[in-house]
Amino acid sequence: MRLDKYLKVSRLIKRRTIANEACDAGRVLVNDKPAKASGNVKVGDIIAIQFGNKEVKVEVLDVQETVKKDEAKELFRYL
Repeated sequence: MRLDKYLKVSRLIKRRTIANEACDAGRVLVNDKPAKASGNVKVGDIIAIQFGNKEVKVEVLDVQETVKKDEAKELFRYL
């Protein structure tokens, strides 16, 4: 699945366009490498997102096309 879509589906970032902009600005790392919005995400990847001066680091547990809001937090685990 594309990185920008995963960030939206997992509710880590609210909108796909904002996820795209964060990737373009270099604020999203996958496995410690700057990631493009079109890059693929698979189970086991570590995603780090810079929100201002705060960093969120998660491990991908599952990849699904659609998910309910309540189940979105089961797609990743905070590190």
